[in-house]
Amino acid sequence: MQKDICVVGLGYIGLPTAALLAHCGYNVQGVDVSQDVVDTVNQGKIHIVEPDLDSYVKRAVSDGNLKASTQPAMADVFVLAVPTPFHEGFVPNIDYVVAASKAIAPVVKKGDMVILESTSPVGTTEKVADVLKESGIDVDQIYIAHCPERVLPGHIMRELVENDRIVGGITPEAGKVVADFYRSFVTGDVLETDARTAEMAKLTENSFRDVNIAFANELSILCDKFEIDVWELIRLANRHPRVYILQPGTGVGGHCIAVDPWFIVHEGGEDARIIRAAREINDYKTEWVSQRIKASLDKLESKLNRKPSVACMGLAFKPNIDDLRESPALEVYQSLILSGYDAIAVEPNLTEHSLIRLTHYQDAVKCADLVVYLVAHNEFKSLEVAAPTLDFCGVTQ
Repeated sequence: MQKDICVVGLGYIGLPTAALLAHCGYNVQGVDVSQDVVDTVNQGKIHIVEPDLDSYVKRAVSDGNLKASTQPAMADVFVLAVPTPFHEGFVPNIDYVVAASKAIAPVVKKGDMVILESTSPVGTTEKVADVLKESGIDVDQIYIAHCPERVLPGHIMRELVENDRIVGGITPEAGKVVADFYRSFVTGDVLETDARTAEMAKLTENSFRDVNIAFANELSILCDKFEIDVWELIRLANRHPRVYILQPGTGVGGHCIAVDPWFIVHEGGEDARIIRAAREINDYKTEWVSQRIKASLDKLESKLNRKPSVACMGLAFKPNIDDLRESPALEVYQSLILSGYDAIAVEPNLTEHSLIRLTHYQDAVKCADLVVYLVAHNEFKSLEVAAPTLDFCGVTQ
């Protein structure tokens, strides 16, 4: 059993992974470029919201199994869990992966594992190998593989253990060695393949979900035009034994579903037609929501003879989390503000925000002239609201 693990990137995936591995008895060093994140973790605290993560981190730090630093140290296993956003024009950005590979290069030794967990365009794991090789490392003497995370925010600590994992090695031997490492703490099946297939598998999973969400979002737009209750329609259609339509929303956000399909589209070009269309539909849904709210506010202004206020209920990209990455709800709020509307920001999973003044949800619904549900947080489902409402995520259903 390998003893020392270095996890590069202490964000929404890296920190839970580091804490879990420390809980399993490994000696873990977490690495992050942010000194504030490092200091927070070394105090046994967390900088993100995720159920049970706080107790895992506190215990791991207290036991001495988890320490954080801004620089990698020697280890037996290196796990890269850094962001993979895109540049302007939806061009994949693997700069953080390249930087992380360069950062660990001085401390990688013969027999080590280097595992890329970041969701990445096809060929990125090979790029990690190239960077290490250019740094003077004999990549034939180490085990390089891709093992994409497959967890749901809000359930990460459980799903890191229970979910099946896909391990794609640069070589079959690398795949086997890295897969055996995951089997030491994963109770789900650990499936072995090559690196490119593992990369494409994660992109495929999120693109599949994106396409299905796009169908629901397009239905909601059509139903608004046809004056049909989309929620009732979906309930009825789903009574068919082979039909399961998802619920529409404000759009699609987060670092995965809103980003990963573009990796396929960028490389696939004109052959990625459905995947591109789904991305465009889901992006348009957010714009459509903004337009609907603005139209309602303009009507209210004519009726009230003053500028009305609107409570934007939820800023996170999905229910019951604090993650604002690629959030369509946040985009709607910002669009209203930039257009000069009196928008009240509500996000019960955040206590504060450096740029946005947050209002408690109970106060917001009392003072707003219009209440719009953008995220189906649990806190909103039992609220009594006197003002007119627009529900884009099924809170009132």
